[in-house]
Amino acid sequence: MKKILLRAQSPYAEITVYDTHELYGEEGRFRVLEFASQAVQGAMDLNCPERIILEYPRAMLHLFKQQVMEGGQVFMIGQGIGTLSWHLGPNVDVKIAEIDERVVKIGTAYFDYNGPEVMIGDGRLLLEREAAGTYDALMVDAFTEKGTPRHLISKEFFQLAVDKLGPEGLLLMNAFGRGRGDRLIEAIVSTLKTVMNYVQVFSLPAEHSTDMSNLIIAASHHPICYDLREMAGFVEAQTAEGYVIWDEVDATWMSDNS
Repeated sequence: MKKILLRAQSPYAEITVYDTHELYGEEGRFRVLEFASQAVQGAMDLNCPERIILEYPRAMLHLFKQQVMEGGQVFMIGQGIGTLSWHLGPNVDVKIAEIDERVVKIGTAYFDYNGPEVMIGDGRLLLEREAAGTYDALMVDAFTEKGTPRHLISKEFFQLAVDKLGPEGLLLMNAFGRGRGDRLIEAIVSTLKTVMNYVQVFSLPAEHSTDMSNLIIAASHHPICYDLREMAGFVEAQTAEGYVIWDEVDATWMSDNS
């Protein structure tokens, strides 16, 4: 049974925070951040707050640690409850961009977030201000109720990412879709391949091919290394060739701040 702690409507999402004694078939004490359509954005084990409950951040952190040497500089788009930034490690210099100020306040008030300061604003616009070749990794974990915003999956955005990453740089993206036959995922991968030498997709094995779930997309100019035992159940997924995503001409994300 859910105990609702907060219902709020921000300019970007309908937000719910609740406590529950059951999550994904496991019993315990959990606190959940959820957007509309019951889309879980983050979850905390109240009995063991340092534990990472969801599979995708565990896999993303493993991929990061396999590609990036001790320390490093990371730019992160999307904060959620702060799971990724909490667990990158004390020697990693992190800049975080989150477009929704309400999400940042919820992370502090309900999920005890006390990590690096979060910049409020559109992640792409904030990334544009950074110096070229600055970052070892760019991590994109940004969602609206309609999925990953288009301006964070376009060729122009990926070109920007390559410019801000060093030559050994890694791009990690949390997306949502199907491992096979998902035209949008195929398009994201094909678009990334126009600017990166190596692109790999990882998914959780689905009981049905139409099942939607988190997908991790990793891209670099160098082969992606990982240990399957540390991927929290994620395995490589093959995608067909897709179309290339470009910025829309009437790019509404370009606010007056641009």
